[in-house]
Amino acid sequence: MAISKISANMIDGSLTSSLVTGSLPAVDGSALTGAGAGIDTETTSDPLITSNPSDTGHLWENKTTGKLFICTDNTAGFNVWINVGTGLALHIAKPFGGLGGGTVSGYVSGGYGPPGFSLRTTMDKFAFASNTTASSHGSLTLGGQMPSGTSSSTHGYKAGGYGHGPGSNEDTLTIEKFAFATSSASTSHGNLSVARRYGGGCSSSTQGFSIGGASPVTAIDKYDFSSNTTASAHGSLAVYLTYAAGQSSNTDGFASGGHDGAYTNRIEKFSFSSNTTADDHGDLSGGITRGICTGQSSTTHGFSAGGGEPIVNIIDKFSFISNVTATDVGDLTLALAYSAGISSTTDGYTAGGTNVINKFSFASGGNAASHGNLSAQRNYPAGHQV
Repeated sequence: MAISKISANMIDGSLTSSLVTGSLPAVDGSALTGAGAGIDTETTSDPLITSNPSDTGHLWENKTTGKLFICTDNTAGFNVWINVGTGLALHIAKPFGGLGGGTVSGYVSGGYGPPGFSLRTTMDKFAFASNTTASSHGSLTLGGQMPSGTSSSTHGYKAGGYGHGPGSNEDTLTIEKFAFATSSASTSHGNLSVARRYGGGCSSSTQGFSIGGASPVTAIDKYDFSSNTTASAHGSLAVYLTYAAGQSSNTDGFASGGHDGAYTNRIEKFSFSSNTTADDHGDLSGGITRGICTGQSSTTHGFSAGGGEPIVNIIDKFSFISNVTATDVGDLTLALAYSAGISSTTDGYTAGGTNVINKFSFASGGNAASHGNLSAQRNYPAGHQV
């Protein structure tokens, strides 16, 4: 008796396991749908900050490297992708736009130091991973003290400042740019819309912002990292602030502390995407007014360390989301001002005002520890990270 093949209409959608023995042969599953591993995008590259998935939880596989990323923030143009293997927030357009900071090194540029008010035209570089003395990383074309510092994924930017060399005592509007990857001289990257010193610096993933400064400046300037042009106005601070520290979230810039005729404990917030006047965003802790403090940024909070008149060693922490008074979470190893703020993805750093580099944890708070030294003391430098 011939045995016919089982046809599709003989299968009613269920199969009792007790009626089946042995092993099934290999089957072709190429026609199956909806049974994949849950990968939404499979490609040969890592996701970008502008990849814009439809929702958070989107899985992205780089099939060349084997890396897997999950989207935790799908704000258009400012996506945050977490590397599933390392747990680090990674995307190409760093350092901010949700990252908080660098993963390799911190840099300081410009400033002045002993003997007297000798301008520093060199740049220093120090590793986040090791506690050692910083090394030289090329030189600035013009130098200058009291500039604002910003960072793209590949370059540091020093904007404005005071004095270009011996005998020069004028504010500058020059923006200088230097590569993180090579130790070489900086190049010109356009100008600010107005000359200023004592300004704060904020970084989005694509643009640098110079906030406030003397004498007196309320305007916020914006310049593209990708093009060498004159900066454009991007709204203004609510009040004139000089000596303010800059912090950066995924979508906004912040100015904390400063001087508006007297030292203040004010925190202001402005949007990276819209050209408007900054809003009040709470105050620094303890009712203590202070300027010439440093600014650091995690993915969720801003930090303001040191500063004041008299100078303090306080490390303050405030939420990017809610408008509340900052919390005192620890102390620097010494009372410190005239320093630069630098951020890794896990820690905040102060560098300058002395030759000591301080390091404190974003996650656990607590007191800072020494993290090596700069190659020489410098005051009022700009800070950068990659």
